Amino acid sequence: MWTKEILGTNIYHLIFAFVIYSMLGWLVESIYMSFCNRKLTNRGFAKSPFCPIYGVGGVVGYLLLHPLEQEPIKLYLAGAILATLFEFLVGKMMLKLFGSLWWDYHDKPCNYKGIICLESTIAWGFYAIIIITFLHSRIIAFIEGWNMLAGKTVCCLILLIVTIDYIIQIIRVLEIDVKEKREKLRDRYQSFKARWY
Repeated sequence: MWTKEILGTNIYHLIFAFVIYSMLGWLVESIYMSFCNRKLTNRGFAKSPFCPIYGVGGVVGYLLLHPLEQEPIKLYLAGAILATLFEFLVGKMMLKLFGSLWWDYHDKPCNYKGIICLESTIAWGFYAIIIITFLHSRIIAFIEGWNMLAGKTVCCLILLIVTIDYIIQIIRVLEIDVKEKREKLRDRYQSFKARWY
């Protein structure tokens, strides 16, 4: 599985890059928001230093946009449009699932329902140029410096920790009473067992 390729890049490199972009995105946004709020701010959904929206954006953005590496204007425009569309879709999904966003652009000029805004769209274009022309090659070089077994182990461990962290946060956000659910399952099991034994 790890050696299968998607658009010329194997899954191992894509997963490792996803982890790195998710952590870098969390770091950059947390530093920026800490500066804006004048206090330490965790911009992740959960406790772990991980924002998967940046991981997906970095990896998918690279796969789709790297053919434009030598055409900076097209790269900028495509990056700005695609990232804004992605942010909009994620925002709509969050509103549907959780009833709220993890960001709010209502105070920004030229925003649409607080989900997207012109300022972010402009920034996404520059991020696309930075990722495609500078950052991604360095991330790949970093990944290449790892033994593949060690890299797979680290990726799996990080993703396991993040998955557990996210499950805990989703349970809290959706106010799922785990104890009550467990008791209902136990009652159903006892009822089922009583019918057959």
